[in-house]
Amino acid sequence: MSELAPDEAARLAARAGLPLEAARHIGVAAVANHIHSVVTVLRDLDFGDTPPASTYRPEERHVAR
Repeated sequence: MSELAPDEAARLAARAGLPLEAARHIGVAAVANHIHSVVTVLRDLDFGDTPPASTYRPEERHVAR
């Protein structure tokens, strides 16, 4: 996916009911692009046999074997 341009960020925000002042278009696009880059890295991680978070119970103590 290519970088989100400021005018596209403004259009998408308006479509979602969040109209932006022109001065915020560049900043919002930059933040959206940063978030997308972080999510892309997370998607590439191999969690292997890691159980889903829903199975975590903080009261149980897990000992590494």
